[in-house]
Amino acid sequence: MTIDQLQYDDMIQEALRGVMAQAIETVAKSGFPGEHHFLIVFRTRRPDVEISEALLRRFPEEMTIVLQHQFWDLKTDSTGFDVTLSFSNVMEHMRIPYSAVKAFTDPSVKFGLQFHVEEGEDAPIEHDAEIHTLQDDMTAGAPSRPARQEKEAPQDAASETDGQEASGDVVSLDAFRKK
Repeated sequence: MTIDQLQYDDMIQEALRGVMAQAIETVAKSGFPGEHHFLIVFRTRRPDVEISEALLRRFPEEMTIVLQHQFWDLKTDSTGFDVTLSFSNVMEHMRIPYSAVKAFTDPSVKFGLQFHVEEGEDAPIEHDAEIHTLQDDMTAGAPSRPARQEKEAPQDAASETDGQEASGDVVSLDAFRKK
């Protein structure tokens, strides 16, 4: 087996996380255009994830958040983003590094990215990623989309994945590697 001197896996991982970061940054500056919204799945015990102890007890491994109508103070930087969401009418600030994100989807345009993130708090980040096209049934386990509303009474912004995986065409980058 030859050693890949250019480390294409690392470059691809970085580029795909850059797409996610750019989308979140655009929304932080200008808000969501049209019906766009994000479902973001992240590992709660990754280094630099900042969530309350109550949320960590409720979501000990991973958590799915929805950025659509009810979120506040979305800010980004080169390593991640900060956002405030409401959980059972309790405002919670969270800091999510891009390296902790397992999946990023925008169901309104059937776009999604999946990232391999190792289990455990101190596990290194794996540098493989998959890109896939979402099907209409992807959001079957996600909360229904309420009518567009101004910032009224906060609603829960998170949901557990309940073991449901997004279905769709998945193209693994391994398929293009020489063995």
